[in-house]
Amino acid sequence: MKQPRILIVDDEPNIVMSLEFLMRKNGYHVSIARNGTEALEAINQTAFDIILLDIMMPDVDGYQVCRHVRAHPDRQGTKVIFLSAKSKEADVQKGYEAGADLYIPKPFSTRQLVSKVQEMVATAAAE
Repeated sequence: MKQPRILIVDDEPNIVMSLEFLMRKNGYHVSIARNGTEALEAINQTAFDIILLDIMMPDVDGYQVCRHVRAHPDRQGTKVIFLSAKSKEADVQKGYEAGADLYIPKPFSTRQLVSKVQEMVATAAAE
């Protein structure tokens, strides 16, 4: 079975580092994008199983990145999980409207995140 590919998109280096460590430790192939522009380039080049996506970034925000994934014909199987400090109902709603599969407010439990990622990978593999 191939290693599931995860793209971590966040402009906060500490979050990127801890998520990268966590996901690698759990057997995932990890790529990093430090902003929305890098994320769009990575998504155009590679089919990821899961994208862990921050919303507030300096250039292209997470909503735009998510819409880009949803509009890309070859990326329909990609699961998008928003990880965001924006936890108001309206923000969450906007995340789902942009096409998110899951919206997890920061700070989040890493155990919860890993189990959600595992569930999504399993679901995607079954499809």
